[in-house]
Amino acid sequence: MRGLCLDFNDPCMKLLTVGTVAFDTVESPYGKVERTVAGSCMYSAWSASFFIQSVGMISIIGDDFPEEELHILEKRGVSTAGIQRIQGAKSFYWHGRYHPDMIHRDSVVTELNVLENFHPQLPDDYTTTPYILLGNLTPTVQQQVIDQLAEHTTRLVVLDTMDYWIKHSLEELQRAIALADVLSINDEEARLLSGERSLVVAAAKILQWGPSYLIIKKGEHGAFLFSSDDIFFVPALPLAVVKDPTGAGDTFAGGFLGYLAATDDTSFNNMKRAMVYGSAMASFVVEEFGLQRLKTLTRDEIQQRVLKFKDLVSFNL
Repeated sequence: MRGLCLDFNDPCMKLLTVGTVAFDTVESPYGKVERTVAGSCMYSAWSASFFIQSVGMISIIGDDFPEEELHILEKRGVSTAGIQRIQGAKSFYWHGRYHPDMIHRDSVVTELNVLENFHPQLPDDYTTTPYILLGNLTPTVQQQVIDQLAEHTTRLVVLDTMDYWIKHSLEELQRAIALADVLSINDEEARLLSGERSLVVAAAKILQWGPSYLIIKKGEHGAFLFSSDDIFFVPALPLAVVKDPTGAGDTFAGGFLGYLAATDDTSFNNMKRAMVYGSAMASFVVEEFGLQRLKTLTRDEIQQRVLKFKDLVSFNL
């Protein structure tokens, strides 16, 4: 396993993450936090910033979002120039309650607020970013971002989605998937999207729609990486306590793409390493509510956890 690869000296924007910057209220068997800073873009940007300091964010917020949260990221080298702030409006808000199994959850409140009229505008220096992470937004918004990218500069586009868009915007979603290099979904979404029960058959069908790679996440059971020729599986690290699974998938995606951007290697073998680093990042964020654990995390802790993943699957024949 390679050591943690960092790229702190590249002045050009290397990774762009697009998604929500929001407030969450989360209830789990381990407690409750109210209106904590969250959102897919926050989780993925924090995660990616452990690997490179040339990350850009595209999102929208109201004037209720604390400026100091953005300043903390800027000190880490993350550009927030692509975040639109709408005066007199409220930021996206979600209230969720987890079941005792910490897998299933109920959405108690969802307030789109500024997200309802979100039309992303990329600053000029963002349009040549080679690594793009399109978080779970409407397929139309995801396509709007892709349309603004300069030709021949993009190396890898990772797209995330959810069951709602599969059920209600399938045609638009399929067009967006065709423009992506990597599709990242969970096992239930893969079955819903493909109409197949077997994940192997589902992956083969989805890959025919355009992406070169497919990530299928299985929560506490790990994640698969599929290409047309290869399959790789990384297990989830057994944890004593999982307080808040919110944002685990976005943290995984930020770590996955952050590692690829830092190494600038999109081969299947390097994607396998990126899967392990992404899984390691996700294993940290669930230990506390919201972004708390990412804010105290060190690079040494990441490397030590990656070695635990290696020990988990290493054996001799």
